[in-house]
Amino acid sequence: MLQHSFLARIDLRGDALPEGPALRDLLPRADFDVAAALEKVRPICEDVHHRGDAALIDFAERFDGVRLDRVRVPAAALGRALEELDPAVRAALEESIRRARLVHRAQRRDTHTTQVVPGGTVTEKWVPVDRVGLYAPGGRSVYPSSVIMNVVPAQEAGVPSLALASPAQADFGGLPHPTILAACALLGVDEVYAAGGATAVAMFAYGTESCPPANMVTGPGNIWVAAAKRYFTGRIGIDAEAGPTEIAILADSTADPVHVASDLISQAEHDPLAAAVLVTDSGDLADAVEKELQTQVAATRHIDDRIVPALKGHQSAIVLVDGVDEGLRVVDAYGAEHLEIQTADAAAAAGRVRNAGAVFVGPWSPVSLGDYAAGSNHVLPTGGCACHSSGLSVQSFLRGIHIVDYTEDALAEVAHHVVTLAEAEDLPAHGAAIKARFGWKVPENK
Repeated sequence: MLQHSFLARIDLRGDALPEGPALRDLLPRADFDVAAALEKVRPICEDVHHRGDAALIDFAERFDGVRLDRVRVPAAALGRALEELDPAVRAALEESIRRARLVHRAQRRDTHTTQVVPGGTVTEKWVPVDRVGLYAPGGRSVYPSSVIMNVVPAQEAGVPSLALASPAQADFGGLPHPTILAACALLGVDEVYAAGGATAVAMFAYGTESCPPANMVTGPGNIWVAAAKRYFTGRIGIDAEAGPTEIAILADSTADPVHVASDLISQAEHDPLAAAVLVTDSGDLADAVEKELQTQVAATRHIDDRIVPALKGHQSAIVLVDGVDEGLRVVDAYGAEHLEIQTADAAAAAGRVRNAGAVFVGPWSPVSLGDYAAGSNHVLPTGGCACHSSGLSVQSFLRGIHIVDYTEDALAEVAHHVVTLAEAEDLPAHGAAIKARFGWKVPENK
């Protein structure tokens, strides 16, 4: 018997798995009550609306413990952060940027014209959002990688105006963390603001004296960022209401427990609400992973404040299933932000996955690679939203516009159908708009 277990066990072996939501309800998930947080961010957002930069400065003092002279980061601070950046970190960021550009540049969409009938065409053109506010977290950890993951797809989409916000740091004189600033400098983003959480989202949504309003806000963050995004949905576009990070691993007896345990820990170190879920048909692997967790957790950092609470939380578990087929049903019901496949035929199993933010195939494609340097994007749907939403990409920043161009003959050919449908829907003025073009007599179908 194991003396100490980090992960609860959910045994789904033996009986037929339920369908749809019933299966999803059996699986672990973090508590993340955005609706409750919404009421707390409402007055914060409205204060930013009414007092602008003054409110941002007051909130930075209240939440970040530093009194700002101004919200916008001086250009000199960006340049200085890049000059002082550790050369090894700079090289790693540059390689991450290079790989991300390769992947995201291939996502660009071209204008396409379809001839529906002779003389009648519909063209779909793709237009970037005019201005985007990007958010880079700065709480328990600082994420220059998130700067890359937000900026690169927006730039590759052709967004003409980009601004980035990250919380003020008392240890750095009220500026965002220097690695955040250095990443902005590497990417050519010179409009940066020391603003965090809901206040940053409100700044972008309403605009202030120093920051023009944006059309869209993207980027991961805590529950206050998610609540502010919900508050402004309809006024601005958002990428998603990101919740705590998740990793699910589908593994069989061929998986290496050392790899599996290390990957579960890698996501648990983000946050005490982070979810770490192992789905396996091997009881021996489950036991071996628990043994590895005991060894590896003891040897890492952030044990008491993040990793142990995350692994022991009800959002994390080992789910035992009868086979890989059943495991695939479970991970599809779960819809993980990050899904690793560590099975005998990982590529084939990965090809069958329908619901995941990103899928990592085999032992040499860990989630950590995707977080930094695979070229994929790490801003991904959480909380099961992968069943209907995608991760951040070039398409996130593009709007498709249809351009309809019909000649008189082409309209005449279909006019009677338009009038018929308009009258069937009791919208006679719609039909009248067609009839008016032909002397109020609908042309006969040719």
